[in-house]
Amino acid sequence: MSEFDPQILRFDSLPSTNLEAARRAIEGAAEGLCVVASEQTAGRGRLQRQWISPKGAGLYFSVVLRPRIHQGSWPLITLAASIAVHDALIEAYSLRTDIKWPNDVLSNSRKLCGILAETVDTTEGRALVLGIGINLTSSAFPPEMQEIATSVQIETGAVPDLEIILRHLTIALERRYEMLQSGRGGEEILREWSIRSSYARGKRVRVANGQEVLEGTTRGLESDGALRLETDVGEIRIVRTGDVTELRTLDV
Repeated sequence: MSEFDPQILRFDSLPSTNLEAARRAIEGAAEGLCVVASEQTAGRGRLQRQWISPKGAGLYFSVVLRPRIHQGSWPLITLAASIAVHDALIEAYSLRTDIKWPNDVLSNSRKLCGILAETVDTTEGRALVLGIGINLTSSAFPPEMQEIATSVQIETGAVPDLEIILRHLTIALERRYEMLQSGRGGEEILREWSIRSSYARGKRVRVANGQEVLEGTTRGLESDGALRLETDVGEIRIVRTGDVTELRTLDV
């Protein structure tokens, strides 16, 4: 029997589903506890950015995980989560998406979903809280973001059912999480991610990490999920954190 057994707690409003899940993890919550809110009043994304979370406009979801793999491989969990989102959207609405390294899910080059993983120390050992935000309707983001953000409704023309997506997501997440913790799970996750991401290989990108900005072509992933980038002088740089932007012809 899988150790990942989703138990869903639902809230009308929370500051942040990740904060609520972390609080419960510290209190001893079992792996698989899921927190879902209709809105977040202080949602957060990667790199301390705000994640806008209006009521009823998106799926705001966090889950408590207690991984059995070495902590050096924990970054692969966010890759596994992006695969799960990709698969869930295909199964729920036949919506095919792309994954921008490390874990933004895109449709037509616009952001549809963000993923944020945070560690938390508990009396039962270090846990990981995995947050997933999926834009369901165009109300999920302000009009000025429409060139960089999108939603399931915009991409499919249908009003999405949160419960259908949630059901497919928890099933897909359980599948990929258990795969990762199997014998050669890391290799499998890297392979599955690379199949689904146009950013895995041969993509011209710019990577910004603080004051450092790199440009080059993606050359696959390291065993821990880091991005391999070949610079224009032929040097391979290993990127473990940073913002990736596709370089189109006019940008180069």
